[in-house]
Amino acid sequence: MSAPSHVRCFPNASAAVHACGEQILAWLAEAIAQRGQATLAISGGSSPKPMFEMFAHTSFSWDRVNLFWVDERCVPPDDPRSNFKLARDTWLAPAHFPESHIHRVQTEAPPAEAARAYSAGIRVAFGLRTAELPQFDVIHRGMGADGHTASLFPESPLLPERDAIAAAVYVEKMRQWRVTLTGAVLEAARHTAILATGADKAAALEAVLRGPPDTLKYPAQIASREGSNAVWFVDQAAAQLATT
Repeated sequence: MSAPSHVRCFPNASAAVHACGEQILAWLAEAIAQRGQATLAISGGSSPKPMFEMFAHTSFSWDRVNLFWVDERCVPPDDPRSNFKLARDTWLAPAHFPESHIHRVQTEAPPAEAARAYSAGIRVAFGLRTAELPQFDVIHRGMGADGHTASLFPESPLLPERDAIAAAVYVEKMRQWRVTLTGAVLEAARHTAILATGADKAAALEAVLRGPPDTLKYPAQIASREGSNAVWFVDQAAAQLATT
């Protein structure tokens, strides 16, 4: 069984990460050519670190890109667990990314307040009316071994949410508050790049791509199945069940 047409499989994680980064840069360049600027929302975790390092050494018009986060852990911005800190240390600071174009989650505030402020900031940045949702040019996502994406975990109370831009959620398995974009915002993106590598993702990837639609059980199915605007970047270890 071959991989679905929107799944790009690579021999190893390094190749998948590089290809994902190249695709994101191409989509951003396309948006800048069409509209003069681009919007990008990134995810954290360990997988994208090499991609951020690649961005740091890539000559690109970062002054034309407004950067946001798909989700963030409610920890101080200098905490090692912070998605913002990861991006800042590996990419934003070395590349001299314009501070005014960095729209981080203000995790110094209580979770619900941080989510409200983040949503309000996105509304201003996108020039949205009250009921409108943003359409990001590019959203970069990952997937956990349990099938979660962003901070939308299986059976999350946020999964049915259709109106909010971002929300605070307590992730019981992590014993941690997080702020995340909602599924409705993920669905609205012009382009989505999903990076999933490692054998621990194999069962979830098979279920997400081949199983029946069930976003409550596998939130990574949101805006990621065949026919969506998403492209998956996976290595052979992650794809071993989904392509056999």
